[in-house]
Amino acid sequence: MTRTKLLSAATTIAALALATAPAMAQTKFEFWYGLSGDLSERIQEMCGTFNQSQADYEIVCVSQETYENNLQNTIAAFRADKQPTVTQISDGGTLDLMLSGAYVPVRQLMEENGYDIKWDDYFSGIASYYSTSSGELLSMPFNSSTAMFYYNSDALKAVGFEGAPQTWEQVEKIARDLKAAGYDCPVAFDPTGTWQWFEQFSAAHNQPIASNGNGFGGLDAVVQFNQGKFVDQLTWIKKMYDEGLFVAKSKAIGETANDAFVNAKCQMSSSSIADHGTFGKQAIEGMLWDVTMLPLWEGTERTNTLVGGASLWTLKGSTPDQYKGAAAFYAFLATPKQAEWWSTVTGYIPVTNSGFKAMTDKGFYSAAPYKGRELAIQSLTATPPTEYTRGVRLGNFGAIRLEVANAMQEVLFNNVPVQQALDAAAERSNAVLRKFEATYPGQTLP
Repeated sequence: MTRTKLLSAATTIAALALATAPAMAQTKFEFWYGLSGDLSERIQEMCGTFNQSQADYEIVCVSQETYENNLQNTIAAFRADKQPTVTQISDGGTLDLMLSGAYVPVRQLMEENGYDIKWDDYFSGIASYYSTSSGELLSMPFNSSTAMFYYNSDALKAVGFEGAPQTWEQVEKIARDLKAAGYDCPVAFDPTGTWQWFEQFSAAHNQPIASNGNGFGGLDAVVQFNQGKFVDQLTWIKKMYDEGLFVAKSKAIGETANDAFVNAKCQMSSSSIADHGTFGKQAIEGMLWDVTMLPLWEGTERTNTLVGGASLWTLKGSTPDQYKGAAAFYAFLATPKQAEWWSTVTGYIPVTNSGFKAMTDKGFYSAAPYKGRELAIQSLTATPPTEYTRGVRLGNFGAIRLEVANAMQEVLFNNVPVQQALDAAAERSNAVLRKFEATYPGQTLP
């Protein structure tokens, strides 16, 4: 073979090698989250869209099924040096992450990677939940929600009630009328649903959950849910339950409150605004339902409800390229197009003023499938946050929620007196807080 042919063959081989060689490998990084079912599917769709939108990074999104699982698994993974780059931590786990020192502040991450985010555009009630006392935002607001009250419009009309229930007195009357009309389940009540039935009720009525401004003032806070209006509320719920007007529904019982509602078995219920999209898909054919802000007791002045959902924390221990990927992902989430898509397919609210205004100007909230979601914004911004409505900053708050849930079930199912059950739950909750405080001796909140 001549030299010319050798060179030609070598060139051909090199060209073939270049043609068949894989493209430069993308930087992979993991995102752990605590959602399941339809919301998990939306997360996977979102991750796929991000991966298709650029060629430098591949996000691998892994469901841990629940917020509590994700918090515990994230902590365990960090201790084993196997943590993801990004993790979704619910509102209740915020203090656990704040004091861990295991994160890179989101503002620092974005600035170091060249992104200019208008942080003051985020709703103040959302941003403050994930910020230090000096206003430094530590994690990226993501899926934000608040509790709402859902009702079957046709069922309520059938017993002569038009519009949305605004007070608990109205809810009681409607429930009695529904029962008299032959409806077996006027109100679906999840006795494990402390977020909507206890925390959000307390916020709407400006009631303390704990001292020190619900824990914002220091780790020596003690719970106060065994005082004030929640005692009366649980007493009322027990009465309604005994009369068959509130019917217990939960996963442990065999049917969730949400399932009972969308199948028109129960005519009223409380859940997150995030379920608005799911209800629209799952409600039985022909069912007309609507949503409103949480009812109040007559004579009460409404205060803002609490932001629920979760934020995204960037954990220490990743590579610079993985942090670049995380920053690119956050920037992707902040685009108006993506924010609108996320709010459309789920029911979670837009987290920025400009995002909400843009969707309002487009007539989004006037369209039948989405009408009512704007009420979640009204609920969250009903008043400037008070010391009891800016959030809850208690350590190991998941354990305290469990104590309240256990107390509610003791009252309903075992006829334990309300005050006795709540006092016992408060005592155990304070033991949780003292143990958490001892873990961080002398430490002040950021």
